[in-house]
Amino acid sequence: MYHAIGVIELKSIAKGIEATDAALKSAGISLISAHAACPGKYEIILTGSISDVTAAVDHVRGRFDEKLVDYSIMGRIDPQVVTALFGTEPSEKKGSLGIIETFSAASIIKAADIAVKTAKVSIFELRTSRGMGGKGVCLVTGDVGDVTAAVEAGSQHAKDQGVFFGSTVIPAPHAELWAQI
Repeated sequence: MYHAIGVIELKSIAKGIEATDAALKSAGISLISAHAACPGKYEIILTGSISDVTAAVDHVRGRFDEKLVDYSIMGRIDPQVVTALFGTEPSEKKGSLGIIETFSAASIIKAADIAVKTAKVSIFELRTSRGMGGKGVCLVTGDVGDVTAAVEAGSQHAKDQGVFFGSTVIPAPHAELWAQI
C-alpha cells in the first residue's frame, strides 16, 4: 500500500511543537518525526492517506502561515521510503553503495522515492536534517548498475529543484566502511 508524506518546515521551534499537536489533532495521520532542525527551525514529517496528510498540512498552513518556511505533500510514496523514515528494517550491508545529498528534508524524501522506483535498490538509510545543517541524505544498496541508475534519477530530481548538494556511487565498499555506516 502506498502512503502520502507531508513535510512542514517552520521558523519557530515553539510554534513547530504547537503545529505538530495541531496536525495530529486535525486528521488521522501518523507522525514520522517532529524535531528542531538547523538553523533554529522545526521540521514535521507526517504520513497517512493523501486526504488525511493534505488536511493536516492545510490545517497547519492555515494556523501557522506567518511561521511557515516551506511545505510539501507527496502522494504514492513507496512503502520502503516510509519504513526508512521510521528508522526500521535497515537493509543488508552488501553490494554497492549509492549516496544522494540534498539541501532539504522534502527533497531527499522525494529523491529516495524516485531512486527506489527507478531501479532494484534497497534504502540502507534515510536521514532528514537533524545534525546535518538542515540537509538530507539517502543511502541505497544493490547491484552497481541499479545503484547508479537510482542515484542518477534521485539526484536529477534534486538538481531540477535546485536543492542538490552531491552524490556518489561506491561499487564495492570496504568492510571497515560498512562497519562504520
